[in-house]
Amino acid sequence: MEEFILPCLRFTLTLHQRSKMMKKVLTMIAFGALIMASCDNAPKFCVEGTIEGAKDSILYFTHSTLDGAQQLDSIKMKENGVFSFKADAPSGCPEFYMLNIGKHIIHFAVDSTENIIVKAQLPNMEKNYSIEGNESSKKIREISILQQEAQARIVAIERNEDMLPGDQVDSIESVLSNHKERMKMDYIFTDPSSAAAYYAVCQSITDLGGTFMLFNPISNRSDVKCYATVATAWDGAYPDAPRTQQLCNMAIKGMDNTALPQQTVIDVDEDKVTETGIIDISLPDINSKTRSITEQKGKVVLIDFTIYSASESVERVRTLRSLYDKYNSQGFEIYQISLDKDIHFWKFSCENLPWVCVHETDGTTTGIYNVTTLPTFFLVNRDNEIVMRSDFMEGTLEENILKLL
Repeated sequence: MEEFILPCLRFTLTLHQRSKMMKKVLTMIAFGALIMASCDNAPKFCVEGTIEGAKDSILYFTHSTLDGAQQLDSIKMKENGVFSFKADAPSGCPEFYMLNIGKHIIHFAVDSTENIIVKAQLPNMEKNYSIEGNESSKKIREISILQQEAQARIVAIERNEDMLPGDQVDSIESVLSNHKERMKMDYIFTDPSSAAAYYAVCQSITDLGGTFMLFNPISNRSDVKCYATVATAWDGAYPDAPRTQQLCNMAIKGMDNTALPQQTVIDVDEDKVTETGIIDISLPDINSKTRSITEQKGKVVLIDFTIYSASESVERVRTLRSLYDKYNSQGFEIYQISLDKDIHFWKFSCENLPWVCVHETDGTTTGIYNVTTLPTFFLVNRDNEIVMRSDFMEGTLEENILKLL
């Protein structure tokens, strides 16, 4: 009897132990489910809507992060075109997302727990769509469509075999200049702390040669101002956000890279210049025609070293225009040398100026003429001799022009 009871007791204890273990496991599972449910209660935003003509296509939902695109979800579209995605709401600053079917992309921004509603239609989903939920996403739609239109015009110019290369370059520069100016006035400077301003300043343009930044603060002093404007506004609104740090870093690096040119020391052949004479300068104007100072011999010439992107440039041009309008008919001419790094900005700034506007890229002439600050001008008499130098437009400049005339 004992031999029978003991094994049964051992078996009973084993079942009891297993029961206790099972209860522990179930408790742990329930606890884990509770934790997951708690995590799932984090604030969410939703993007939903319909896309016509998308049956059997795969719609991808992607987060555009500073480290690249991160796919969040996807869905195979049904005939009714209905879709719905949810994701954790951003914190700290607005974030950017995409919906795409193949190469057709819709960009939008999310600030918090918005409900973004998209209605689109293939095949040109990137243009044929409406979006509701926040103002920034509406403006991003406008920016995206303007960007696509600019890209299309550039590609059409590049493919136009009837245009001369120089005309193609000028036409492309005009398209880019006009597009950038609209971005500045309508989206960047109007509300620089918005997600739309961030999107506008960070956009890229794609042409037949590849993709490039529309605003490049690393090499373009004018573009630095756009980045700095948005960076300052975002630093006030979202001081701890990584995107704010990115903007600030780009602006600071751009300021360093586009600082005014330093004096360049160049050896000059003394046989080429007299004590009061000038060394000739030959540089291209906005039409790529080489213009020299000596071709102005017989006139009183103001040689002006300047940069159009400087804050005081507008007022300086007004002063020059007043002098030019007064005395040009009497033989007064202006030979203005731009040292702007952004050639597109230079051409845009001086395309309507009546005097000779040329561009210098390597600092050679500033070295020859010992120009250490900008702006600086030299006044040349009718015999091509320098008679006056000054860093300012004040004082006796007009009096000296009259004397030489």
